[in-house]
Amino acid sequence: MRKVIIIGSPGAGKSTFARKLREKTGLPLYYLDLIWHRPDRTNISREEFDTRLKEIMAEDRWIIDGNYLRTLEMRIQACDTIFLLDYPVDVCLQGAEERIGTKREDLPWVEQEFDGEFRQWILDFPKDQLPCIYELLEQYRSGRELHIFRCREEADIYISGKTEDT
Repeated sequence: MRKVIIIGSPGAGKSTFARKLREKTGLPLYYLDLIWHRPDRTNISREEFDTRLKEIMAEDRWIIDGNYLRTLEMRIQACDTIFLLDYPVDVCLQGAEERIGTKREDLPWVEQEFDGEFRQWILDFPKDQLPCIYELLEQYRSGRELHIFRCREEADIYISGKTEDT
């Protein structure tokens, strides 16, 4: 495990899982939200995002946290390990709501409210994003370690059994 991606619905706990995996493995962690979003809530250009992502992927070791379906295929092709947090929508909604008002290392601002558009994106994730994700996973499954967790407990069990040299 040297090049890892962590994907799943917003609110699933990708960043929390990524931090725990970083602690266990020592792999450098990159958050796509920190690349894409500026502190003033604007975004960098797609070209700049792609350039920065390619620079990260050129490194020997990494964890990349985030969906960004537009660039998922290139990340899947470059990685050796994939974690998909495929949790129920209500778990993801609760996770997103619980982090409101909390300073996080994976976002350049503190969310002050549960934005209606963001909430809808979580509600639509199973029908709008997951089919594409599963299609890509099936297409590029060979030669990659794939972990699909259906609940937080599965992810916690995995992390609790992970050691630095495995």
